Amino acid sequence: MVNNLPVKTLQHNGLTIEGYSRAAVQSYWRVPEMKLGFDLGAQPWDFMGTGNWFISHAHLDHIAALPVYVARRRMMKMSPPKIYLPSCAVENVKRMLHAFSRLDRGRLPCHLVGVESNQEIELSRERLVTTHATKHTLPSLGYVVWDRRNKLKPEYSELRGDQIRDLRQAGEEVTVEQRVPRLAYLGDSTPVGLDENPVMYEAEVLITEMTFLAPDHRKQKIHKLGHIHLDDIVARKDRFENQLVIATHFSTRYHSRQIEAIVKKAMPDMLDGRLHLWL
Repeated sequence: MVNNLPVKTLQHNGLTIEGYSRAAVQSYWRVPEMKLGFDLGAQPWDFMGTGNWFISHAHLDHIAALPVYVARRRMMKMSPPKIYLPSCAVENVKRMLHAFSRLDRGRLPCHLVGVESNQEIELSRERLVTTHATKHTLPSLGYVVWDRRNKLKPEYSELRGDQIRDLRQAGEEVTVEQRVPRLAYLGDSTPVGLDENPVMYEAEVLITEMTFLAPDHRKQKIHKLGHIHLDDIVARKDRFENQLVIATHFSTRYHSRQIEAIVKKAMPDMLDGRLHLWL
């Protein structure tokens, strides 16, 4: 297998979270069990088999590899992938793909699906994705992946199977849908993207940017650039109900040892051990 890009892997509660992210360099993530990925700032070769991608915004470090990904799937005779992205970016992405198609003299077949905030995207009977407005220098979206199942209503729990069947045949709703937010992906955003989407704090796994860390990097300027500072996370530490918080998208101003030292000084308990630095 070609190993042409850095990929870090973490297992949590039946999910394999894979990817890499550095601000202004490249961001790409996937969860094989969910058959989806987030952002295509680059495209590791073994990510090619994942056919559903959710793009947070159109900065190049989050979308530059889209033509490469589509071309590789065509070359390997795979079905056209489905790419969900902010609606305002769709036409320009179509133009980009058309330009690359002319340069490459090859088709770039894919389904571009424009989405707005507060939409639900059904991937299967058991899984859906919701879209959430975030705040960056471009129109941007965060995504939450939900597991869902139908559970028998409590008032019918004592009935026999044939009685439940008869109720269904009579048109009675005997189940109620239950949803569990399994994974939230913030993308690039100020803290507004977290605060205005409380489910980000509730999902089992949260992937959040933490671009800036140093005390002398001013939060006001950082928020104007559409990013989060470590201090923003510290100020909200009591809000994170997540089982796992993955902090990522660090600025290239910092090397890995520096990131670890600064964060552990500011948050010695690392959110009771739930905070993971994607280094």
